[in-house]
Amino acid sequence: MKKWEENVKKVTPYTPGEQPKKEGIIKLNTNENPYPPSPKVEEILKNTDYRMLRLYPDPAISSLVDALANSYGIKKNQVFVGVGSDDVLAMCFMTFFGSGKKILFPDITYSFYEVWAKLFSIPYEKKALNKEFELVAEDYFGENGGIIFPNPNAPTGIELSLEKVEEIIKNNQDVVVIVDEAYVDFGAKSALPLIEKYDNLLIVQTFSKSRSMAGARIGFAMGNEKLISYLNDAKYSFNSYTIDSLNMHLAKVVLEDETYFKENLEKIVETREWTKKELKKLGFDFWDSRANFIFASHKKVGAKEIYLTLKEKGIYVRYFEKERIDNYLRITIGKEGEMQDLLQALKEIVGKRKML
Repeated sequence: MKKWEENVKKVTPYTPGEQPKKEGIIKLNTNENPYPPSPKVEEILKNTDYRMLRLYPDPAISSLVDALANSYGIKKNQVFVGVGSDDVLAMCFMTFFGSGKKILFPDITYSFYEVWAKLFSIPYEKKALNKEFELVAEDYFGENGGIIFPNPNAPTGIELSLEKVEEIIKNNQDVVVIVDEAYVDFGAKSALPLIEKYDNLLIVQTFSKSRSMAGARIGFAMGNEKLISYLNDAKYSFNSYTIDSLNMHLAKVVLEDETYFKENLEKIVETREWTKKELKKLGFDFWDSRANFIFASHKKVGAKEIYLTLKEKGIYVRYFEKERIDNYLRITIGKEGEMQDLLQALKEIVGKRKML
């Protein structure tokens, strides 16, 4: 090791899902929306004056903040926008988890939480999900330095009831509680109404999943005005210009096309429920996902074997080689035809095993 390396902060980074460059594959591994964003995006792109890109964007992201506030029925000073929900969450870790006490999050959850905790030198404790992979609210009632969890959870897709979410907040009013609602639009209940009741609650959502804007990197937080003020203070101490002018405008247009948004959600939920029935027929077990993916295991064929065989067939799903979940696959819900191809491939894989 070189002398200068002794002072380098060394962390194990988050590992994102594969982004294969091959043509003709079926990509069901990163929870992207299979449908394009609102058709109004194309109209905007055709008529955009690109000369505006020579100027710095609005640091306050005012037009999008106003649109979000209007859409969600809250005040504009209750909204914070960042470069995808990952950027928003990282800013939250830096801003709110500095007490020196352990923050709490589930042991099976979005693995970036542990990465950020280590990166920012925040002590943490992972609370084990129960045997049914459910978050146990009572495990979060003790002394801590803050709490974060996704709802629905990832990668399980399981929703924690709003009553249980409130129990966690109610028992932790001395710290900030963050509910990561990246997948909430696919059939779960948002805890957003609780921000008027609890000034320590922060809700984080994203345009990446339900609004088909993963490539634009738009995330946002909603909460008490003081929480949002502290987040903005941190942002302006780090990077004033987080969202570029074009994506700011595109996100606003996408947000306003509520009809297209709801139509896409209905198609994805319908395909998800159909896929559940078909997976059951093939001998797969899974929980009642309220996200745009299914977390499934087969009774007789190992997850890694299925994952590798599907990959050979040009179908990508997510496999986690981690304790407790190394026999599960996270399968993103694609278009109906893509899911039919997936089911046919799975039928062949399971069928071959039965013949052996």
